Order: sequence, then structure tokens, then C-alpha cells
Amino acid sequence: MELNSIKPAEGAKHAKRRVGRGIGSGLGKTAGRGHKGQKSRSGGYHKVGFEGGQMPLQRRLPKRGFKSHLLKFNAEVTLSTLEQLGLAEVDLAALKSAGVVGQLAKVVKVIKSGELTKAVKLNGIGATAGAKAAIEAAGGSLA
Repeated sequence: MELNSIKPAEGAKHAKRRVGRGIGSGLGKTAGRGHKGQKSRSGGYHKVGFEGGQMPLQRRLPKRGFKSHLLKFNAEVTLSTLEQLGLAEVDLAALKSAGVVGQLAKVVKVIKSGELTKAVKLNGIGATAGAKAAIEAAGGSLA
């Protein structure tokens, strides 16, 4: 088989429908659009969300909340993740190189989820009150 001999499967291709080309075509005169009305006219359609003059749904519902653009710079790390890392000292660079947080992360916070048995020293990383207590109970510290 050569590239110049490839053909589409039988019945896969069909001619484009040519509307408004005479009575014999079956789609002459009004070209399948019916008589009069907005949808029969060229450019005659409503914009997305238009409800015929009724107040559209997206305007009837209240505005609520927002999505912070700073989220991509913040990251969370659990105690169980710190346990799995097995590092004595943990900082932002160590977490990035281990693939625990994204490369864009600038602020990292440890949250209390899971158990921590090893002593871990955190450098430049925040922690929740519960996580801080768990780290100090395991013999670790926050710097």
C-alpha cells in the first residue's frame, strides 16, 4: 500500500448539501428554513443565554465567591507525606525536588493528617497548630 493509493471507505464521504438551488433539488426557494420568522433570516439567531427578553438565568442567580489566582503558588503537605520522605531537614527546595509540591509553589504549609514518628526540622515552611504540636511531639522543630 502506498500513500497515493489510500482512499476513504465506501460511503464515508458524501457531497455537501447545496441549498437554494432550484425546485428539483428539494431544497430550493426557502432552502429548508421555512417561511418568515427570525430563524429564516440571515444572521437571525439569538445570543447564547438569551431567553426571549426574560431575565436570563446567569443574571437571575446571585454572584458568589471567586477563585484566587494565588492558589497555584500555595501548597499543602501532610504529616504522613513528611513521614514517607524520610528527610531530617525539610525545606521548599527539598519538597520540590521530591515532587511533593509543584514547581510554582512559594508558600508551603504542613497540615495535620496522618502520623509522624520521625523527628523533622522544617525550614521556611509553615504548619497548622495541630501539625506543629505533632512535629514537636515527635522531637522535631520549626525554623
